[in-house]
Amino acid sequence: MLPAAALGMLLYGLHDIVAGAADLLAGTVPEWWAAAWRMLAGAVLALAALFVRASLPGGLALAVAGLLALQSISLHNDPHIYGELLLWPQASRAVFSAALVALAWFGWESAGEDGGTDSDEPGSPEWGADGQT
Repeated sequence: MLPAAALGMLLYGLHDIVAGAADLLAGTVPEWWAAAWRMLAGAVLALAALFVRASLPGGLALAVAGLLALQSISLHNDPHIYGELLLWPQASRAVFSAALVALAWFGWESAGEDGGTDSDEPGSPEWGADGQT
């Protein structure tokens, strides 16, 4: 579950970096800082995906911060681009973000249940009953 969550976060972050750059170059969003914010939040999420995959402390918190930043800039941009707040895209973005966080959380919890045993240690399944491989 942890690799799937990290891959989803990485792709989501990279998507928003590219989309923010396209918004900046095309002038889709009236404020330049909104496109820059989107690119920065996407970069934070992409970096957090690497931390989540490596199970570094604070990685999931950074990922949640990046996801919330992307949600907030999306809430800001909808009225400027479409003239109204679009409920279903916002709700689906929130559900997708929650699913990524849940995958990372449960993946992290299940990775910690095995006690971190290393396959090179005696007593691991690769070792025989007499301690020899």
